[in-house]
Order: sequence, then structure tokens, then C-alpha cells
Amino acid sequence: MTGLAQRHKKLERNVTLLALGAFVTVAIGGIVEIAPLFWIDNTIEKVDGMRPYTPLEQAGRDIYIREGCYACHSQMIRPFRDEAERYGHYSLAAESMFDHPFQWGSKRTGPDLARVGGRYSDEWHVQHLKDPRSVVPETVMPKYGFLAENDLDIGDPAARLLALRRVGVPYTDKDLEMAIADITAQADPEADAGDLEKRYPKAQIRDFDGNPQRLTEMDALVAYLQMLGTLVDVNAAAAQEELAQETGR
Repeated sequence: MTGLAQRHKKLERNVTLLALGAFVTVAIGGIVEIAPLFWIDNTIEKVDGMRPYTPLEQAGRDIYIREGCYACHSQMIRPFRDEAERYGHYSLAAESMFDHPFQWGSKRTGPDLARVGGRYSDEWHVQHLKDPRSVVPETVMPKYGFLAENDLDIGDPAARLLALRRVGVPYTDKDLEMAIADITAQADPEADAGDLEKRYPKAQIRDFDGNPQRLTEMDALVAYLQMLGTLVDVNAAAAQEELAQETGR
């Protein structure tokens, strides 16, 4: 038996040496993976079009999470042909940069929703949430008609935005100051929205649930669904991302 084999045999039979060797190996691998992150400003390549959620969209996202929608619907289209043909362009990391927590998911009982915005009308979404089988007969999705009956609890949206700003979402002082006005104006096309569209490009301003007399949880959830995947020109952003990787920037 060669000397190398003898040493390897000794290592295999000595628990302390084996544990030490495993620790050193994992430590080296960890350093190689983690250390470079300390010398770069951001691990996500920024793309044009991304912005924080409006207060109404954020409220809708909170309802989406509260009702467990993420358990059946992922928001991560993988870069495979079959997924792109079914759901749209693969997801970019930057599209989740303001999500806390992100909604990538690992299981799909229903379709991926990363690019559902604008694919269906508001009326379709409302009917689908009220009675899913009336528009998709084979679905196992439960009914969420109560969202149209529940007034949206506005609470203190500025506090929610402030908490998100503390973890890196770039809400401005003006965004916090106008949070209550923004959340009501976005669902009321008759209201004065001020500079809402300037601060939140591509924000959709209209009555979402079909009942302009009330601001409901249905308004908020549909507003959130209708903006998913609509902010970024994904083809241009993907080209920009690939160029950055090729040039090492």
C-alpha cells in the first residue's frame, strides 16, 4: 500500500482528523464564495424601470402573502424554453430587489405570476378571485370573494414604507408624507393623484374592483397583480445584464 493510501486510511479512522479536515475544506470553500461579496457594492445588476411598490400595491402584496397565495403560485420564471413559452421572459434578479420577502417559490399548484400584469382585465381578476371555477373550471383554487366585502384597512402606510426604507427600499420623505393620499388616490380615477405617477412610473390609477364607492382589499390585491412584470423591458434588461457579465462589470 502506498504512503498516500496509508495516510488516507489514517485520516478515515481518526474522527478528530476527519472532522478537522472537513472543517478546513468547508472553510476554504466558504471564503472563496463569500469573501468577494465584501468588495462589490451590489450583487444585483440594476435595470431601468424598477421602482418601489406604491402604497396600494404594497398593501395588495401584504394581502397576497396573508392569504398564502405564494404557497401555490411562484414568481420566478426559470430560463428554460418551456417556462418562457408558457409564462413569458425568464425572471431577472433585479425584479425582486425591493421584495421583502421575495416570492420566488419552489412549488406551483397554479401558474407562475411573475408576468401576470396586464394579461387579464381587472374584471377577470375580480371574477377569478370571487369564483375561480367560473373562469378556470379545472382549478382547485379557493374562493376569495370576501376581499371585495372587506374595506381596506389603511392603517399607517407611511410606517410600512419607513420600515421598508430601513432595509434598503428607496422610498423618499415625500413618498412617506403622501402615503395615505397615494393609497386612496390610486384606486379613485376621480381623485387628484398629484405627482403619484411621477414618483411611481407606470403606476396604474383606476378603480380596480368595480366598486368606485369603496376602497377594498380586492382593489389592493388586483392593483398588485396588475403591476407584476410590467415595469421592466425584460429583453433590453437581459441584454444589459449579459453585457455586464461579459465585460466583468
